[in-house]
Amino acid sequence: MTALFVPLTLLLLAQQAQQEPWFSDVTDEVLPGVHVTCGSVTKDWILEVNGGGLALVDLDRDGRLDLVVVDGSTRERVLEGKKGLPPRVFLGQAGGSFEAAGEAWSMDGDGWGTGCAVGDVDGDGWSDLLVTQWGRVRLFHNSGGQGLEEWTGRAGLPVEGWHTSAAFLDFDSDGVLDLFLVRYLDFDFGEQKPRGEAGATWRGQSVMAGPEGLEPRADLLLRGLGDGRFEDCTGQLGPAPAAFGLGAVTLDVNRDGRMDLYVSNDSHPNHLWVAQEDGGFLEQAFAWGLGYGANGREQAGMGIACSDLDGDRRPALLVTNFSGEPNALYLPARRPGTYREKSSRAGIAGPSLTSLGWGAGFLDANLDGALDAFVLNGHVYPEADGAGSDTSYAQADHLYVGQGVGFGVQPLTNGKSFVSRAGVMGDLDGDGDQDLVVLTLDGGVRVLRNAAPGVGKALVVQLVARRGDRDAPGARVELTIGKQRSTRLVSTCAGFQAARPAEVHFALPGPEEDWTLEVFWPGGGRSVVRGGKDSEGDASQNGSRLLVRVEQGS
Repeated sequence: MTALFVPLTLLLLAQQAQQEPWFSDVTDEVLPGVHVTCGSVTKDWILEVNGGGLALVDLDRDGRLDLVVVDGSTRERVLEGKKGLPPRVFLGQAGGSFEAAGEAWSMDGDGWGTGCAVGDVDGDGWSDLLVTQWGRVRLFHNSGGQGLEEWTGRAGLPVEGWHTSAAFLDFDSDGVLDLFLVRYLDFDFGEQKPRGEAGATWRGQSVMAGPEGLEPRADLLLRGLGDGRFEDCTGQLGPAPAAFGLGAVTLDVNRDGRMDLYVSNDSHPNHLWVAQEDGGFLEQAFAWGLGYGANGREQAGMGIACSDLDGDRRPALLVTNFSGEPNALYLPARRPGTYREKSSRAGIAGPSLTSLGWGAGFLDANLDGALDAFVLNGHVYPEADGAGSDTSYAQADHLYVGQGVGFGVQPLTNGKSFVSRAGVMGDLDGDGDQDLVVLTLDGGVRVLRNAAPGVGKALVVQLVARRGDRDAPGARVELTIGKQRSTRLVSTCAGFQAARPAEVHFALPGPEEDWTLEVFWPGGGRSVVRGGKDSEGDASQNGSRLLVRVEQGS
């Protein structure tokens, strides 16, 4: 991997290059007036600072992505015994706009909403919705694209706790989706003290307390039974200390065909759960070099981005962290089974030091074949705006532009800073490049349209599996053009309290180039698709794309 980089001085020069932001805020045009709530604006309690969740998924299979927004609540509603604010569905329209869905898609409020996951839990061909909360975890069954039906009562899901992110995966290769739940800490308004009484300080200012001093909660593993029910099998995770869990991704870290799990932990070492032949998992983050920052200490892990950056079939991991800590970039080392933290050499560490990162993702924003990364930022303390602070509460979101030799950094959009939290990418307007939806703490849900200076054409791959979830989570897709190879892992887990579309995106340099697409299906099997100058694709006014659907067995 060392060939990927050049000296830091060259990277810093690249970072200083002035470029127009590649994403434009089109919220007022396509999703006006969608507001989310997460406690008080003064942030007196730790429950009020992490925000809610997002999902982009084609719920009605009309070819357009729909949006799910998971809202929070307030302390006053909790103490008065009122229900939390309900999750909301917005159906995608032509051109990338959204409209509020009708009664059939409505969900009532319950606990304090935090995040969500998407997967077909009963194998009927339709994506179902899981909502995580401070409170019970909820499951909503997709009734053939006609609406949502609550299946929480039958599902056997946890009824208490602070659940943050969630990931669907088939860890036992039986064709049925299983569920991994990330949990944060024990919290009770009656037991914890608010800001000003708890004695917590940050840079001499009184702030809300936590997570230090509070009790972490262990993550959970549940086996899917195929009919929307789950049974607890957390014992198969193996021994590991409980931690303040926030983000999660699925990956195949050792290329054995089994899905592994990586979890970002706040103020604890991160966890890497490596799948074993006997169906269990072992926590091996320390052995792989994925538990700590470059200085050998634990960091305040928030969100995660995961993808293969150089075509070697080994995933890189980007973990966002607290202000004063650089975002961590873990790259596979030459010695198998090990990683090295390379954020400084890659040009990521310096620009991230004064920011507090949350949602993140790898994407090829300008379709030049080099993956870029978005990182959403915003502090947890409103007091960060106080005198003497080298940071701020609202912050600029970042785009790290892949340059083949590291990353240059630029603002994600023009305009003011935000207190951003969860984010998810997807092609909202059908032009092939990926847009972004961002949840702002106690603010609006923002839609950011990709306006990058495109270089190539987008190759969009959608899979159709023969059994289980038709989107084939866990499949590996490889694109080869000449001697260049790019790989993607199919997953709907977006790293921090969010779910993304299962389709994968590649860049094609031009219509005259021949290419080969290989799909390695979960549980075995391989499909091959070839194309080039004679391939036909769908054109749009903002660019072009080639959409390829691959059915298992083809």
